[in-house]
Amino acid sequence: MRNPFRQGGRGVAAALLLTLALTGCASSGGPAAAPPAPTSVSVTKPYDKLRPTEVRIPKIQADSSLLAVAVDHTGQIAVPSVKQPMQAAWYRLSPVPGDVGPAIILGHVDGNHQPGIFYKLKDLAVGDEIFVTRSDGKNLRFVVDHTTQVPKDQFPTDAVYGNTDQPQLRLITCGGVFDHAEHSYKDNIVVYANLT
Repeated sequence: MRNPFRQGGRGVAAALLLTLALTGCASSGGPAAAPPAPTSVSVTKPYDKLRPTEVRIPKIQADSSLLAVAVDHTGQIAVPSVKQPMQAAWYRLSPVPGDVGPAIILGHVDGNHQPGIFYKLKDLAVGDEIFVTRSDGKNLRFVVDHTTQVPKDQFPTDAVYGNTDQPQLRLITCGGVFDHAEHSYKDNIVVYANLT
């Protein structure tokens, strides 16, 4: 099967990211979102290939192991439970951090009435460091290039998922105003970083 992050796969990646952008976050401030439909790929399914195992961001004091997540039977990205908002995840259909292309790591801004692992993600600025440990023992250092906040209905799919000629990292969470009717934030925060 062809990797959706390689040449010609942007349509699949765009659809998956749009799904994440529209459904990936809930808040501790409003009623809990309806439970997701059963998934065809469990969030915690064992993944024995090369993968990232931890993300650490000193500036915002974020440190989490990484679950390997994929998509469910409806095509939505499986995300860590909002009841465990300090858990981050790597989207395993994206490149492994350190490989060429945009590796995707996502986490909640909040959940279960407490801040999430990416609660302060919006505070990252150019030059801030992000460390990713992989299952092969490598500890990779990425440096933030820029951070954006965008409405979910204007998500920059090509910029986030588009092919790159070097190893890059994208961190994604929710942000902006909380929409109580939709039980979700209106915006996404996206951090772009380069391997050093």
